[in-house]
Amino acid sequence: MKAPFPEFEPEEPDEAEASSGRLRDIPLRMLVPNLITLGAICSGLTAVRLAFDGRFEFAVVAIVFAAILDGLDGRMARLLESSTPFGEQMDSLADFVNFGVAPAMVLYLYVLNDLHTMGWIVALVFAICGCLRLARFNVMLEAPDRPKWQTNFFTGVPAPAGALLALLPVYLGLIGLEKSTSVALLSAMFMLFVAFLMVSNLPTWSGKQIGGRISRRIVLPLMIGVTLLVIFLFSYPWGFLTTLCVIYLATLPFSVREWNKRSEADTKSAE
Repeated sequence: MKAPFPEFEPEEPDEAEASSGRLRDIPLRMLVPNLITLGAICSGLTAVRLAFDGRFEFAVVAIVFAAILDGLDGRMARLLESSTPFGEQMDSLADFVNFGVAPAMVLYLYVLNDLHTMGWIVALVFAICGCLRLARFNVMLEAPDRPKWQTNFFTGVPAPAGALLALLPVYLGLIGLEKSTSVALLSAMFMLFVAFLMVSNLPTWSGKQIGGRISRRIVLPLMIGVTLLVIFLFSYPWGFLTTLCVIYLATLPFSVREWNKRSEADTKSAE
């Protein structure tokens, strides 16, 4: 009798398995990153549902939670040595839902719908740019001839950062900014600006250097700093997220300068 579900094949079987027709069992650790990714998809889609209900505070929280899970699944896959092509493809599809569709819908339902068709077009452009950005990222991962230092940079603003940036008008509204036609127009312009940043060639720090070894002298200050950040996040979430967006945008020129400096060093060494 044929099984009701196909066998789960996260990666290509080796020649011995393929010739024998019997695939070995999959370790449970292989599923952990995929389950985290599924949790992120659920969080992103729930954000859309919450926005339809007018519960924008919780919608933002759901997208932030999806961004946290997105950062966890890749790290868990590397930690557990369970990275697979299946997981990479599912992660990319999840990012499109969570950081392309969800923020576009949330911002449209919050303020862009005041612009009617124009607001919907802006939401569509943002979602499409998110899709294009992720497709380009997947292709660039396969480029074998990139210098090693370039792995510390993304090309364009990454999708999770773009989603959190695009929601800046919602943060400001939750702080107390009144909605109006002018606010809707400015929100539309800002969302288009973020969409442009995602598909641009702007080099942005990837943060992959974070997580390496650190000096013993800064362990305690680092722990205190992280604790303070968590306190501010829970005490003043919308002000904290607004500040985070401003700081991130302010770092972009420094990221470009660092990229240009390293590129010039490569050019001189090649000569």
